[in-house]
Amino acid sequence: MKRREPTLRAVALEVGQALKEAGIQAVLTGGACASIHSRGAYSSIDLDFVLSGRVTQVSLDRAMASIRFHRHRDRYVREDLPYFVEFPPGPLAVGGDTNLAPVVLRSGSRSLRLLSPTDACRDRLAAFYHWSDRQSLAVAVAIALRHRVLWKRIRSWSTAGGAGARFEEFHAEVKRARSEQRP
Repeated sequence: MKRREPTLRAVALEVGQALKEAGIQAVLTGGACASIHSRGAYSSIDLDFVLSGRVTQVSLDRAMASIRFHRHRDRYVREDLPYFVEFPPGPLAVGGDTNLAPVVLRSGSRSLRLLSPTDACRDRLAAFYHWSDRQSLAVAVAIALRHRVLWKRIRSWSTAGGAGARFEEFHAEVKRARSEQRP
C-alpha cells in the first residue's frame, strides 16, 4: 500500500512548529495561506513564510533541517514532498498595509501563525486589482465564502488603493456565489 503524502496544511503546521521551537517568528502568507483558508479550493506547492526579528541563516538552516528540509538556492526542499518553502523578505504586509494581525492555527501540539482570512483575502485581491488575475479573484471569493471577513476593512483598503470598482466586482461575486449555494 502506498504511503499517503502529507497535505500542504500538515506541512505548513510542521514548518511553523519547527520555526517556533527554534525561536523564529514567522507568518505564513501567499498561496499556501490562501489554500488553507479556502480549504483547498486553491492549491499551492510553495509555502511562503515572512520572518520577523533578526534570524541568521545558520539558525534558519538548523530549524529547517530539524524537519528534514535542506536549502537549495533560494528555497528549502525535501525529497519526499512536492512542496517547497521560501522566506520572502519582510516586512509582513498586504498591498503596503503593515497593520496586520496574524492568527494562529492549531492542530494537536503543533501551531502555525498565518495571515487572517481577511488579510489572506486582501492578499489575493491585490493580485486581482493589480494584474487582473481572475484566479486570485476566485480564491478571494472562496476565502470569503468559508470565513467571516472584515468587509469594511477590505472595502476601505480597496478604495484607498484606487480599486473601489474592483472591490464591488469582488463583492458581487461573493453575493452571486452565496445565492448559488442556497437551496
